[in-house]
Amino acid sequence: IIDLKEGFPTFVPLQVGFDATSFEAVSENDALFIRTSDGKVGKASAADGTLENATVVGFAREDASINSTVKVLVIGLKTMSGLNAGDLHFLSPSTSGAITTTAPSSSGQAVVRVGESVSTTEFAIQPEPPILLA
Repeated sequence: IIDLKEGFPTFVPLQVGFDATSFEAVSENDALFIRTSDGKVGKASAADGTLENATVVGFAREDASINSTVKVLVIGLKTMSGLNAGDLHFLSPSTSGAITTTAPSSSGQAVVRVGESVSTTEFAIQPEPPILLA
């Protein structure tokens, strides 16, 4: 049993991911969703009013061009910059694929918690199901 009240565990879990084909160009650290029509991945969006596009399956491990293979990390620690330890992160309502520390709050947007900053350079990937705001 891990007591999360005592802080984030100090062990480093392995990254778990899968390879997918991108239907658009994606950058390292973009939050991604799977398009149900063809199973390809693209940048997730909290602003377009659909649960499909807001359902984050993971983060791009590296840059990928259209119709190329990208490794999608679904759990584990990801190196990122500009983080503050302990901050919760949400899918951005203004930029597809981006994350923010401010939860969306407007009608038609989706609130999607995607993870937490472990340190100033490590992000714990923890995507949750989207909640569409009415």
